[in-house]
Amino acid sequence: MLPTLQAKPAESLELDVRDVPYRELNNYIRRVVERGSRRFRLNGINGHRYLATGIEVPIEMDVYGVPGQDLGAFMKGPIVRVHNNAQDGVGNTMDSGKVTIWGMAGDVIGYGMRGGKIHVLGDVGYRVGIHMKAYQEKVPVIVIGGRAGDFLGEYMAGGAIIVLGLEHDGGRPLVGNYLGTGMHGGVIYLRGQVEPWRLGQGLCLSELTPEDHFFLAGAIGDFAEDFKLDAAAISTGPFYKVAAASSRPYKAMYAY
Repeated sequence: MLPTLQAKPAESLELDVRDVPYRELNNYIRRVVERGSRRFRLNGINGHRYLATGIEVPIEMDVYGVPGQDLGAFMKGPIVRVHNNAQDGVGNTMDSGKVTIWGMAGDVIGYGMRGGKIHVLGDVGYRVGIHMKAYQEKVPVIVIGGRAGDFLGEYMAGGAIIVLGLEHDGGRPLVGNYLGTGMHGGVIYLRGQVEPWRLGQGLCLSELTPEDHFFLAGAIGDFAEDFKLDAAAISTGPFYKVAAASSRPYKAMYAY
């Protein structure tokens, strides 16, 4: 049972939500945010959907348990830390803020993401980063500590995806098939080699420029700080870059 709403609730709230339906929980959080609460610790999360979805206030939320789909969808500003795995659709059309996942995450992470950061310590599923985009100063970033499934970066138009392959045992590839299919903007960085046949049409695999190294140093430093890792050890690489081979990589596929 959730606490009774107060005219001015505490700035920091710890809630046991194991028996609270997800709609009731999300409505409660939105209402107390409107009244001034800014920090949340949610215990007993078990498939609760839409946590922090649509919130446009810079709150902090620590999630204990496995949240359901669309965590952080459409959010602008919150910092969400998941101390477990997460299901599909994390950061769907996310505008700004950060989601940190101390485990694995499911499919379509960062769908249509246009700003902010998603850090996943473990593996992710399929179609991560699909339709990611960037605009002016907003550059969305997804950092994956483990491996990624098929169609990573599908139809990607902007932003950056980094796949680190930490503790890679060699039993599975760093990324799946159809890497960057339909990709025409943004960049994917891979900590390790990948077979060229895994790449989508119109893409190229290349070594990093000094600008790439500068960007990666900052992104990896941020990721390592979140998970208490050694940034210098992660940065040893080798790293490779996947990007569109030209500004119009698919022009030959269409008739004029």
